[in-house]
Amino acid sequence: MRKFLFALLLLAGLEVSAQDPIFSQFYAAPLQINPAFAGSGYAPRVGAAYRNQWTGFNNAYRTYAIFYDQNLDRLNSGIGFNLESDDAGNGIVKTMRFSALYAYRLKINDNLAVKIGVEGGLQQRTIDWDQLVFPDQVDPLDGPVITTGEQRPDQLNKTVLDISSGLVLLSDRFVLGGAIKHLNAPNEGILLVNDNLSRGLPLRYTLHGGTEIVVKEGNKLHPASFISPNFLFLAQGPYKQLNIGAYLAAGPVFGGLWYRTTFRNTDAGILLLGFRQDMFKIGISYDLTLSGLAGRAGGTYELTVGIFFDKGRKKSFDLNDCTRMFH
Repeated sequence: MRKFLFALLLLAGLEVSAQDPIFSQFYAAPLQINPAFAGSGYAPRVGAAYRNQWTGFNNAYRTYAIFYDQNLDRLNSGIGFNLESDDAGNGIVKTMRFSALYAYRLKINDNLAVKIGVEGGLQQRTIDWDQLVFPDQVDPLDGPVITTGEQRPDQLNKTVLDISSGLVLLSDRFVLGGAIKHLNAPNEGILLVNDNLSRGLPLRYTLHGGTEIVVKEGNKLHPASFISPNFLFLAQGPYKQLNIGAYLAAGPVFGGLWYRTTFRNTDAGILLLGFRQDMFKIGISYDLTLSGLAGRAGGTYELTVGIFFDKGRKKSFDLNDCTRMFH
């Protein structure tokens, strides 16, 4: 049935993935949210993330990501690279994205700075035609049959240029940022249906922010303990979502609790538990589905891993400290 529905969507000329995949642990994959986060740490870092959404639908949506970024202190800049793969319908539609990011940091005063980021890369979408089941292949008595009258397209993949930009305001008390993705509205549609081309990707608007309440200062041997209330808002086409909650770090252990809504309905509650030791960090989260899909779709699992190449803590205050939940 899932393959049949995918075929109907394709034949209708609709986008199978109208909304970009977003990690619930967005702080563990910051380059996905805002290119201005490139180089937001005081040392280089590598991160990886895996998301299995709605496990009740047998690998309906899986997303993988790996990124690298570092701060270029002498140039007041940061650079980064982000690789992401999204698998929808258990392999029916696959999307690969690779991008390079650059962010420039403009210091306003000792306690305030602005980072402006840009991102450019390639995005490729591929359809596995052989997995699709079309309406004329469904027999009322026997179910799916082999033959179909649909003509196999000559092109089953397409690569497009994708450009994004963002801005982050760093203060000694808060972090506030925004980004716009798909500025060039890339058209990743593959099929031509009734002489109508599919539309380009809709712009994705992102607004995020948070503050940090230090419970206990850290040092070279022990990480700081703090609470970070924060929010993430995204809008893309007709879809909107808001994540609001708090991140808590208590020495080497961290956790979090968020509520996500699509404004039309309650979506999920997000639970996080993780551990950090020296330069390594690992987090596991679970999205508890609270919408009408609860009981059918199942929950969503995420696993993130980070390596932070800390070469020694600076004694002076650094505005990048305000983004510790992203480290």
